Parts: sequence; C-alpha cells; structure tokens
Amino acid sequence: MTQPEDTSTPAHQAVGAEDAEILARLLGAGADPDEIDEGMTLLTRAIDVEGDSALQSGQPLTVHTTAVLLAFGADPELEDPAGHTPLAHTVIGGDANGGRHPTGTSASPSAVPRGAPRPSPVGAAQNVKTCGIL
Repeated sequence: MTQPEDTSTPAHQAVGAEDAEILARLLGAGADPDEIDEGMTLLTRAIDVEGDSALQSGQPLTVHTTAVLLAFGADPELEDPAGHTPLAHTVIGGDANGGRHPTGTSASPSAVPRGAPRPSPVGAAQNVKTCGIL
C-alpha cells in the first residue's frame, strides 16, 4: 500500500519534521514565514508540532523551528483562517495540551503585548547562523 502524497508546502513539511536547518534554508531562500497551509500558519504549526512531540515523548520541549520562524519575522499575531493567533492556539490547547503550554505553565494572551515590535528579517539568516543552524 502506498502512502498518501504530502501536499503541504516545503516549509510546512520542514516544520512538521522539526527540521530547523531545512526551514532556515527555505526562509533564507525567500519562503514566506507567514504562509498558511491546511488552515495553519507556520508558527502555529511549529508550536503545535513541538508541543505535541514533547508531550508524546516525555522529553523536554524544544522550540527550534519556532525560534527560526520568529528570527525570520513570523508574525505571532497573525490569525489563521479560524481567527486564532499562535498564542491563542496555545491557550485554547488544541488536542494535546489542554490549555497549558507544553512546559506546564499556563499561557496568557497578556504575556505578549499587542503591537509589540517584530524582529526584522534583515539579518535573520546571520542570527540563525550564529545559533549553529546554518
């Protein structure tokens, strides 16, 4: 039996695989850090995948793909088609974290001020290189 073809964008595939290096290369080559695929922004998918992975494996939370997306200017206030921001997705809890951040702390929408300055994608590749991802 053959596996169904993954029709997600390459950036969403990298996030799904938690491959921060490939994600950084795609973003450095011009992929949109705010793209939406299958109803989720890249940032929401990264938070979901990394949180689920930590919960299912019992291992500490890693946020490598989330960090790469933020370094390349992903908008943490960008709503998905359902009207949820990445932070709201964490508060709502999806199917895995029941309204709690994977670290066990409660997420609060007031923790990130609306309109807070976003990092500039200019120099993001250098920041990612400094972290040893590229």
